[in-house]
Amino acid sequence: MLKFSSRLAPRSLRSPSSVPKESDIPEGYVVDPTAGNMLRFQDSLPRLPVPALSSTVHKYLETIRPLLTDAEYTKSQATAQEFLKSSQAAELQKRLEARAADPSIKNWLADWWNDAAYMGYRDPVVVYVSYFYVHLDDPRRRDPAKRAASLIKAMLPFREITESKQLEPEKVRGMPLCMDSYKWLFHACRYPTKPSDTAKKFDPKAHNHVVFVRKNKFYEVLLTTPEGHELSEAELEVQVERVIKMAGEETGAPVGALTAENRDIWTDARSALIASSPVNQKSLERIESSVIIVCLDDTAPVLREDISWSCWVGDGRNRFYDKHQLLVFDNGRSGFLGEHSCMDGTPTLRLNEFILASLAHNKVDLGAPRSSSTGANLPQPAELKFELDATCKKYINDACQHFDELVGQHDMQVLHYEGYGKDLMKKFKASPDAWAQLVKQLAFHKMFNRPGVTYESCQTRKYQQGRTEVIRSASSESKEWAEAMLNPEESDERRAVLFRRAVVRHLQYAAWAADGQGVDRHLFGLKKMVRDGESVPDIYSDPTFSKTNHWELSTSQLSSKYLDGWGYGEVVTDGYGLSYSIDDHYIRWTITSLKRDTAELKHYLAEAATETRFMMERAAAAERQAKL
Repeated sequence: MLKFSSRLAPRSLRSPSSVPKESDIPEGYVVDPTAGNMLRFQDSLPRLPVPALSSTVHKYLETIRPLLTDAEYTKSQATAQEFLKSSQAAELQKRLEARAADPSIKNWLADWWNDAAYMGYRDPVVVYVSYFYVHLDDPRRRDPAKRAASLIKAMLPFREITESKQLEPEKVRGMPLCMDSYKWLFHACRYPTKPSDTAKKFDPKAHNHVVFVRKNKFYEVLLTTPEGHELSEAELEVQVERVIKMAGEETGAPVGALTAENRDIWTDARSALIASSPVNQKSLERIESSVIIVCLDDTAPVLREDISWSCWVGDGRNRFYDKHQLLVFDNGRSGFLGEHSCMDGTPTLRLNEFILASLAHNKVDLGAPRSSSTGANLPQPAELKFELDATCKKYINDACQHFDELVGQHDMQVLHYEGYGKDLMKKFKASPDAWAQLVKQLAFHKMFNRPGVTYESCQTRKYQQGRTEVIRSASSESKEWAEAMLNPEESDERRAVLFRRAVVRHLQYAAWAADGQGVDRHLFGLKKMVRDGESVPDIYSDPTFSKTNHWELSTSQLSSKYLDGWGYGEVVTDGYGLSYSIDDHYIRWTITSLKRDTAELKHYLAEAATETRFMMERAAAAERQAKL
């Protein structure tokens, strides 16, 4: 359900420092020398704040205004003001503040949110939770075995500095971010359980292997030689070739499809798998404890939509969706599929940028070049077999059918817009992110003649165990600007003024969200403080409350010169997943939906982007002319 935003440029190739310089320590932070370099600031990170009740209600009213009629707003305004003045709201706020002050709780929101948005969520993780990256093509590695080997070899140094806690902490404006979730990057797995899933982290020293999936069959490959040396790229390449050869042309029973099921069904199916044979339990344990899954697909996607679709969902069979996965195709293209429950996108972005940048800049020690004897002393990849009884086979068949039905209801469009990028936006001294968000609003107005209820995710990792907050991107200012753009009688000068007002408003709300001062998490927390037997405040049953967090546009920005696309699914049945990237010279949107005229939205996005540029250029020219 929850999407993420990378509002951070990861320092992918920064070398770890075991002894931080005094000048690197922000004021007010204390270094814990026992925690390792990566976690040295953790105990000094501030706690997620509880916003003032009056501030949240004021922002709530401001953000619902453009989405309502006058009559609807008047009624909802009265309900919200009544809530603000009530003794019940004061009591809920007091309880929440007490929870936030509890020294045994590092983040008042974290456990609740992780359960509500992830672990307790029962719909399939794909298409609803997982997200994908498409890697930039590597012309030096067109062969799938060579491509897979290079990705793994470049990943291993990052695993080493992460697991040893020597990775340099990320910072924004000099302030460190929470690095706690990095422990879930490797050797970790999500587990289906009722009523809420769990996750497990395995000992990396005891499980030094990767698992490949080819033709629906699983193969374990150790990452060291019998003598204990880490495999070279050439040795990994030999092992991948062996996997491909062992898998042959015949597909196996798609056990991995079970991970695409409804979580309750997968819980029952996993129990059935384990009960039917001890072989199955051992195979699952080797899969779940591996560093990462590497999916070797026997397809060769070329078009942006095709490779994005392949990275997002694949065929639903040659996967294991409960873990992070590297994806490699037969034409050497590659990508990544993120398991979202334990971490958001910035750590996996940093991982992928580290891998791809290391390879692009020849910063990886690939080991000895390949020779005729390479791999001769290595054990063959071990197939992880499954013994399936009739019950298990039915679960698998049903999972495949459910996947095909669900994915078949979806479509995807990718708009790689090359009209301009952030270079032009910056010439107008406008925030690229705010600019792109306003283009989305204009496109939605063109399509539906109204604002779209919009979620843009913003990370709150400046706080202990912080994850995300919502930037409510639809505003009265964006609505006024979009209406001016659609009014043929309006002047460009006036449109430009309204555009800049909308940009300022967006930046202000984004700053609030990053500071934990948004609307949505606070209202969620207050509702959680209602005890059994107590009535839920009327603000939550007001139709406006549901209407204005029914995220028709689920948006998130992640920009990297090493990625050639990324995306995720919609979060409501009548909405759109709308991921985007902003480069110096292009904007790229990936649009997903339940076949809700996705191609039309793509068209309107391109049209809105072009019209916004021409409007700003004409307004600037008119301003210059007026000064002559």
